[in-house]
Amino acid sequence: MIKSRTAIIRFISLLSIALVSVNTYAQKVEWLTWEEATTLAMNEENPKKVFVDIYTDWCGWCKKMDKDTFQNPEVATYMSENFYMVKLDGEGKDPIEYKGKTYKFVPSGRKGYHEFAAALMQGRLSYPTTIFLDEEMNMLSPVPGYQKPKPFLNIAKYFGDDIYKEKDWQAYSGKGK
Repeated sequence: MIKSRTAIIRFISLLSIALVSVNTYAQKVEWLTWEEATTLAMNEENPKKVFVDIYTDWCGWCKKMDKDTFQNPEVATYMSENFYMVKLDGEGKDPIEYKGKTYKFVPSGRKGYHEFAAALMQGRLSYPTTIFLDEEMNMLSPVPGYQKPKPFLNIAKYFGDDIYKEKDWQAYSGKGK
């Protein structure tokens, strides 16, 4: 009986250490609503670019990117320091204001889509798609598809560090001729 209690206590201790290690790896990202981000971005005290993650509830790759990429400590830290981060449901129902226009949900097929998500994705409804906007809320680029942490961070730094102003993507990424 005493040996089994000792074994249980050891097991619980090891499990606690393992859970702490997992939680240390995962980084909590503070996601904002579109309204919160635009209010902060327009505040000249702390100007930052805006990053928009367009997802749907049914998208498996969106969930994988949340878990693998956005919770990566290096990615989460860089993004939090350089961007206001927005989660935008591509099938959301609430109207969104952007540059004097109101975008709404459009019923279509089984679900429908949000006009604002479609506009940001330039008509290509592909999830996940991440969007980079400058400090004045102008489109820098949509990036469709799942991105692993290191390639994503490379893209984020291209926009976040203003490298896009001096080099085109081909030259920056080493994919030029």
